[in-house]
Amino acid sequence: MRYRTLGGTGIEVSAYCLGTMMFQDGCNSDHDDCVRIIHAALDQGINFVDTADMYGQGESEEIVGKALRGRRDDIVLATKVHFQMGEGRNRSGNSRRWILKAVEDSLRRLNTDWIDLYQVHRPDDSTDVEETLSVLSDLVRQGKIRAFGCSTFPAEEIVEAHHVSERRGLGRFRSEQPPYSVLARGIEASVLPVCQRYGMGVLVWSPLAFGFLTGKYRKNQPIDLSTGRPAIRPALFDPANAQNAAKLDAVEQLVELAENIGCTLPQLAIAFTVAHPGVTSAIIGPRTMPQLEDLLKGAALTLDDATLDRIDEIVPPGTNLYNPNAPLPPRSLTDTALRRRPLTDRAAA
Repeated sequence: MRYRTLGGTGIEVSAYCLGTMMFQDGCNSDHDDCVRIIHAALDQGINFVDTADMYGQGESEEIVGKALRGRRDDIVLATKVHFQMGEGRNRSGNSRRWILKAVEDSLRRLNTDWIDLYQVHRPDDSTDVEETLSVLSDLVRQGKIRAFGCSTFPAEEIVEAHHVSERRGLGRFRSEQPPYSVLARGIEASVLPVCQRYGMGVLVWSPLAFGFLTGKYRKNQPIDLSTGRPAIRPALFDPANAQNAAKLDAVEQLVELAENIGCTLPQLAIAFTVAHPGVTSAIIGPRTMPQLEDLLKGAALTLDDATLDRIDEIVPPGTNLYNPNAPLPPRSLTDTALRRRPLTDRAAA
């Protein structure tokens, strides 16, 4: 296993990060099996584990907490806050009020006194970023978190957050967790360069493109939707979606490339993400032990320039063959009131 420093934190993390989104009801709800998978990953050199409070409404954090008993000091533990937890108001978002409650809940579920990397899961346009940075800075001073980062923030909001940190003398985002894969390379245009400019660590999610780079979904073959993450299946595998044809065409070429260099498609896909100099770690999210074992066989795989050039030919740099954020579009696109002037203002103009 290779190790890299997470931005400017001085924390060394494995180039593969174990994501635990699949450890919850509806994916893998066998807690003992999930613990075995986590232990197997740690035994193979992974020291970076990522979860979130909203994965199974806390179930994933509870599983991780069980798995890390007796091994906590050797693990860099990351979790996230933002999404709705339970019923009622003020149980989501990036406000001081909610983050102070959410971090205590996460610490309890994870059975730990501190979180190494506490990440804001998504932007919150109802909360001033200064409010968020202020409470996160307080949590660092209190010793409840060691560093904090953001997840799936656009480049302009990362820049704004750094400007606010500098202007107000607050701690700053030390990492970003964006979607990145051979089929979704959009962050190469701005997010990754911005993160490099600010010295941020980057741990990328969905390097297997929501399953399209597992090799399970092939051109002119029926797509089995019986496994995976139920909530996102309709958006990603709708047969009427024209983007699927482009993705499947690319997959056929990538399968051939993987065979030529003697690896599996998933191994090729993840090796591609960690080849970028702006990427610290790629999040792998196995649901079963065999999936973990297959992915870890490629942990030492290094892609040469000829292979990377061929990938560039299949999917040009900075190109998205699909929108990786389609299941969770920003309010600026979904709320018509944010895209249209009031009728009276339009008439006056």
